[in-house]
Amino acid sequence: MLRKSLLTSALGMAAIGATWAHPANRLAGTSEAIALAGGTVSGRVVDARGEGIPGVTVIVEGTTLGASTNADGTYTIGNVPAGSYTLVYSFVGLNSARVPVTVTEGQTTQLSTTRLSDNTTALSEAVVVGYGTARRQDVTGAVTTVTTKDFVQGQVTSPEQLVQGKVAGVQITTGGGAPGEVSTIRIRGGSSLNASNDPLIVIDGVPVDNQGISGAGNALALVNPQDIETFTVLKDASATAIYGSRAANGVILITTKKGLEGEKMRVNVSSQVSRATNYGKVDVLSADAYRTLLNNAVAQGTIPSSNTAFLGTANTDWQDAIYKTAWTTDNTVSLTGSVKHMPYRVSVGYLDQDGTLRTGNLKRNSASVGLSPRLFDNHLRIDVNAKGSWADYRFADQGAIGAAIRYNPTQPIYNNGPTGFNGYQEWRDGAIPNPLTDRNPVALLNDKRDRSTVLRSIGNVQFDYKLHFLPDLHANLNLGYDISRSAGTVAIAAASPIAYSTQGLNNNYRQEKNNKLLEAYLNYTKQLGLHRVEALAGYSYQDFYTYSPFRFSYKADGSRINPLEPAQFPFKTQYTLLSYYGRVNYNYDDRYLVTGTLRADGSSHFSPENRWGYFPAASVAWRINKEAFMADAAVVSDLKLRLSYGSTGQQDITSVAGDYPYLAKYSLSSPTVSQIIGRDTIRTLKPAAYDRNLKWEQTDTYDAGIDFGFFNNRFTGSVDVYLRKTRDLLAVIPVPAGSNLSNTLLTNIGNLENRGVELALNYNVLQGQRLNWSVNFNATVNRGKITKLTQVEDPNYLGTPTGNVGNFQFVQVNAVGYAPNTFFLYQQKYEGGKPLQGPTASASVAQYVDQNGDGLINERDKVYGKNPAPKAILGFSSNMSYGKASLAFTVRSNIGGYVYNNVTAGQNNYYFLNTTLGYAGNVVPAIYNTGFKSGQPFSDINLEDGTFVRLQNVTLGYDFGSLLKEGTTLRLTLAGQNLLLLSKYSGLDPERATGIDSNFYPLPRTVTAGLNIGF
Repeated sequence: MLRKSLLTSALGMAAIGATWAHPANRLAGTSEAIALAGGTVSGRVVDARGEGIPGVTVIVEGTTLGASTNADGTYTIGNVPAGSYTLVYSFVGLNSARVPVTVTEGQTTQLSTTRLSDNTTALSEAVVVGYGTARRQDVTGAVTTVTTKDFVQGQVTSPEQLVQGKVAGVQITTGGGAPGEVSTIRIRGGSSLNASNDPLIVIDGVPVDNQGISGAGNALALVNPQDIETFTVLKDASATAIYGSRAANGVILITTKKGLEGEKMRVNVSSQVSRATNYGKVDVLSADAYRTLLNNAVAQGTIPSSNTAFLGTANTDWQDAIYKTAWTTDNTVSLTGSVKHMPYRVSVGYLDQDGTLRTGNLKRNSASVGLSPRLFDNHLRIDVNAKGSWADYRFADQGAIGAAIRYNPTQPIYNNGPTGFNGYQEWRDGAIPNPLTDRNPVALLNDKRDRSTVLRSIGNVQFDYKLHFLPDLHANLNLGYDISRSAGTVAIAAASPIAYSTQGLNNNYRQEKNNKLLEAYLNYTKQLGLHRVEALAGYSYQDFYTYSPFRFSYKADGSRINPLEPAQFPFKTQYTLLSYYGRVNYNYDDRYLVTGTLRADGSSHFSPENRWGYFPAASVAWRINKEAFMADAAVVSDLKLRLSYGSTGQQDITSVAGDYPYLAKYSLSSPTVSQIIGRDTIRTLKPAAYDRNLKWEQTDTYDAGIDFGFFNNRFTGSVDVYLRKTRDLLAVIPVPAGSNLSNTLLTNIGNLENRGVELALNYNVLQGQRLNWSVNFNATVNRGKITKLTQVEDPNYLGTPTGNVGNFQFVQVNAVGYAPNTFFLYQQKYEGGKPLQGPTASASVAQYVDQNGDGLINERDKVYGKNPAPKAILGFSSNMSYGKASLAFTVRSNIGGYVYNNVTAGQNNYYFLNTTLGYAGNVVPAIYNTGFKSGQPFSDINLEDGTFVRLQNVTLGYDFGSLLKEGTTLRLTLAGQNLLLLSKYSGLDPERATGIDSNFYPLPRTVTAGLNIGF
């Protein structure tokens, strides 16, 4: 899995570069090749799975002739004098091969496929870690890498989707089917309550801003997935502590594709066309069923007869009206090669993706440049990376999803009478649209123009100098940036019903983000007999700057909606991180390994007296298979035991409290509560609650793991057991009533722990000349629990409410002894299998279980326990190839965990049919069972099992090889995504990051046809 990461790693590039720099290894076709008449030798090199290997060195032994394999593993060596030779094949991490060949003058000798097997002693020789690379055998932490060969295929818009279901301990939940939608990434569960739980993401050595930018759904979606080579996930503290203050939630290292030393220029064209349709619809009543229900309710006296006035004659499927079949085209062209000693890769891409919700669209133009010159006899390595994107969004109003589920199906989409409102049917309050109802769902989509343009560029230049007088010492300087610009407009015509009260809308916004990076470190590596020592020491400076001009709210004609709103200064904010870090690795005889890490971070988020945090980590590993008593254990090819402990931090609280939460602040009152003094209207200032002593949130992690390989590493895997304890939680707590401050305060209070087990298995089931089959299975079990939440123990404190399902109705709680976001609901009472109506304003007897037997139904009768986190997360992948054909698929599953069906909670009752607010809305079939007269948001009847099995991806491919001429490649693929979902959940999709299903944008079923041409 790590093969391509070797090529992109500094260590791998140095080794290959040094090999090619030697005069004996210069290849035919370069400016330094000797032109000779003779024959041609060609062939293909594949791995154990039968897949082509790029970058393999093929040398004609005893000559200066040779070649490097292309992207599909093919090679051609020209001008070989007639005679008998031996070809030598070599690649880092694989066993070398020697193949005899006889060359005939003026003819091409086509060799049969050469297969290189895994080298069990040098398997995954180089792996990307924090600040450089390490030999895989020296790694003592929990590290997993996924490469291009194992990525999820098909229509992948955002990079994180490439590894969905591929890594144990990593849960990636897509936020919906909108183009460029945000995904939630969790590594070993969340370690915080109110601060960020997102992992740190580092792209080619640049830690990027997780906060995103206005006008972009997902900041990562601005990176073209076609440019990505490897994902490396650092999970335990030993692996992550080198990133200190931002590593409590794990680290993801993304490396992009690079050119190869000595490679001739290759052009690759990738083109995909996708067709997406919704997997299903929310089950609501049809128009006929709705009429029957309402008329029966009137006949039974459940609702007044006057409500029949809301029945129309239309038969409208509002979900069909707002959804469509969506098409996507995704094209990328790349040039890869090497000039002299400067490998390069340049790519451009264009994505045009429609959403299944009408009017939604994303157009993304991307470009990537990577240069890797090697100077001064390979003593100076320079890596230049620049990635840029220009994205144009058209955001569909996702409020139309909920409106379509609730809107009366007996009403038409358009009203052709003289009613105005752009011709749309609307519930009216006199001459204006009824402000208490949903707006027409089709109007929400067609009348609203919500557009943005976002530009982002991420890049760096990294210098690595191997000192001439001390080659064991490297000096590294990394200068990077992450710059974003966005501008958007929201426009609604004055005649539209969706902004009738404001006479339309014409708002615009802008935002700028400038993130700068400077890092410098020294790395010393020395082998002394059986002892190997590596020491690293460095300094880091990173600055984050955000600027947003103040914007007013304007009517469609350009006038201000609220003339009393005074002008304000533009919003600017900035925070800075200063860091010092060091790491020491010690290896004795490739058997006993020790790693120690320390990072000191200073963040301007905190006051000077609390600004610095210190994050140490230590780990040890024992390579048991290297011991003498294992010498005869031929079955065991790898066996390593790992133990680690470390401390990491959390300071990402910008989205909760801004960049200066330790400073006293005042908030400006709204114009509606301004004070009139004389002739002036004055907006008052209100002091906000703050904590001067705010400090780092700190997570201690204990990890024990074992890596193993059997049968010449045909069967490999790892098992990890971990415990993560977070203290000094950055939590938002209520402020006592009566103060003139905010009603909440961000402070350090409470503890949280996660414990779990991870299992990863890889098995090459079949290894043959034509038929190959490999499978991967991963499983994660994680349990989170809050162990402290208040400074003083209070047995009467029920916890902090969370999980707002609308109108400040909270269905979850953070409480001691329970998992974060545990559901906190009443236990529904039943009679004859039917639920009994819960408490209403007129009910004297509650129909919930009186848990404490005091005769009252109140908060103390709610029940803790069920939570949205799955009990187990499973992933299974299979890759099979026969000759030139291949078949791959990925299956994901969540076992256990609960989902609050907020759609059913709102519409499983007669309220929408019995409202006195001038309209009648739709309901769900669950009303036949409940018979509720009003909504019961706090009933556990709304909780459902969230277990599911999803067929994430199936890809069928065929490699036609060289059809036009030698060296060209042609590959066709057909991929399907989200093809099958098995679940007992009554809603549309049980996979919700928060555990609450509210008007979810459906994940579409997508079929993608792909074409890849190389020449």
